[in-house]
Amino acid sequence: MKIYTKGGDKGQTQIYADKVIRLNKDDQVLECYGTLDELNAHVGLLSSYIEQAHAQSSIAAQLAPIQQALFQIGFAVSASTKLSQQDVANLEQQIDQLQLTLPEQVSFILPGGCIAASQAHVCRTVARRAERELVALLEHHPVPEVCLQFINRLSDYLFVVARTLNHELGLSDIKV
Repeated sequence: MKIYTKGGDKGQTQIYADKVIRLNKDDQVLECYGTLDELNAHVGLLSSYIEQAHAQSSIAAQLAPIQQALFQIGFAVSASTKLSQQDVANLEQQIDQLQLTLPEQVSFILPGGCIAASQAHVCRTVARRAERELVALLEHHPVPEVCLQFINRLSDYLFVVARTLNHELGLSDIKV
């Protein structure tokens, strides 16, 4: 199979919903897809950083299912999804578990610290953008509620991951 089809050479592409739909490449649906894809790539980079510098951390193993869930959100935007309330509950459990190891947060925190934590903050900000795009998409296109819940919870999870990664290395939060 060739990677290029030349079908998008004139600024359109197709998505697969209940039927094939041709859209301009600047369509809001494709903008949302692109941000979800960007987030997925950033989460993959975060996983690589964790595997290299935080060998004892359990966080890298949590990221592969998150990447699958992001892919499912993309499916939901075009057709359907296998994402469920259990996926949201899993993120909540992971947040709660990670927070047990952290000192209480008493101020705003700046992104930074170790490379992996900094990348987790980048992921968090892209997740927030993806959430804004999903909300904007709701005005013109159905998006399952579970997708919004998951992406909202994901940004919280990534914030806690950043704090955890710094904490594992003995680095303090960078307070405002």
